Amino acid sequence: MPALSPAQLHAVEERLSDREAELRERVREAKEAQADRPSANRDHVEDLGEEGEQRFRNGIEHVELIRDQEELTDIVAARERIAGGHYGECLDCGQDIAPQRLQAQPTAVRCLICQGAWEKKHGTTLRYSV
Repeated sequence: MPALSPAQLHAVEERLSDREAELRERVREAKEAQADRPSANRDHVEDLGEEGEQRFRNGIEHVELIRDQEELTDIVAARERIAGGHYGECLDCGQDIAPQRLQAQPTAVRCLICQGAWEKKHGTTLRYSV
């Protein structure tokens, strides 16, 4: 495990918990909004502009929901790394991830050097916390 003090690790765990609670609430609200939304097969037909705008908004909401669910998955994975004693080890090189990076991005799985190389190879359209 990297050179995180017990206090720093505790702060990371608190940030993960706070963020998880926030995301779970947003996901719940988004799913409720989707369930409450009238069906696309309704009798009332909006004009094409309104229909297009609504489809665009629905698409954005869907992408945001997926992003939030992926971040929740990353939080669970970070907690598993903490429990397993591997939190803060770079997935690629095995070296410690800088404590400052972990404090800024608690779900980080790569050190800055390896993350930069990964992004050059794969692009930057990534999951939230890779």
